[in-house]
Amino acid sequence: MAGAVTGAGAWSEDGAAPLAPRARLLPALGAVYRAQLSRARVARIPLLFVATFQSIGIMVLLRGVVDDGAAARSVVSGSSVLVVAFVALNLLAQYFGQLRAGGGLDHYATLPVPPAAVVLGAAAAYASFTVPGTIVTAVTGCVLFQLPMANLWVLAAVLPLAGAALAGLGAALGLLAPRPELATLCGQLGMSAALLLGVLPAERMPEMIGWARDLLPSTYGVEALARSFDAHPDWVAVAADLGVCAAVGVLSLAIATWAYRRAAAR
Repeated sequence: MAGAVTGAGAWSEDGAAPLAPRARLLPALGAVYRAQLSRARVARIPLLFVATFQSIGIMVLLRGVVDDGAAARSVVSGSSVLVVAFVALNLLAQYFGQLRAGGGLDHYATLPVPPAAVVLGAAAAYASFTVPGTIVTAVTGCVLFQLPMANLWVLAAVLPLAGAALAGLGAALGLLAPRPELATLCGQLGMSAALLLGVLPAERMPEMIGWARDLLPSTYGVEALARSFDAHPDWVAVAADLGVCAAVGVLSLAIATWAYRRAAAR
């Protein structure tokens, strides 16, 4: 073929067909989100039931040993966010670990979608999938521990922010793990950390364990929800916790996007 033809749809000098233009971030993000949400709806409903049942079971077990007050607020808020950790952190780490091991990333790499859209779309789908279980857990906990439900609307902020932070962490663990078994292990360890450091009252932990708790992304979502159960919540402190949670979410999603680019380029 002669020289390259100029203009849209032009053929290159070696005769190769031109690639489709790269999709914009928001339309690509919406397409990935809908696809992942449809997949999760079919495959993850039993696991969501397990996550919700697990969190409610923990609250029932602790009801006999935890008094009312700050400890009860920690148990309820930690158990509610634990549903998010189980799905958005644990299952997403497994998903991306299997996707990387099975060559699924090659499929996404051939699509004209930005890497951020793949990571953000999957993370948003898994995080939003936790909404019913988290609400059921929080309401059940309020009934068990006689906590007020007037400020449960705080979940509308806690869910997306904690979900983004934990989903970004889960995606990064799955993409950086060299084998899917290690991705599963990392996801399980992360969920266990959210269980031990999020559900148990902070004032009853050793100081060094408290430092580890401060490093866990879900801690700040737990603290924000726990503060909302106070008779007179400190809304400035709630906003500060949510702000930290949002910053950690942005950071973890950025790391996950970098990990996706790194894994897809191999």
